[in-house]
Amino acid sequence: MSEGDTFWISLGEKFFGLLVVIIGGMLLYYTMTSTVQLGPFPGLFAFLGVFVIAVGVILLLARAPE
Repeated sequence: MSEGDTFWISLGEKFFGLLVVIIGGMLLYYTMTSTVQLGPFPGLFAFLGVFVIAVGVILLLARAPE
């Protein structure tokens, strides 16, 4: 791959990672503010929110192969 291709791949990973972190944060926020409506499952949705945030952070920290 050329240097221009790796730049766009890296930029895409960073953008997608930031988007995934924001979505995970919103999932975690809405889980914590509506625990009554979730019944017995707020722990599951909180775990999923943290997992989505972790995936986003990994995408933000990943480097494109050189």
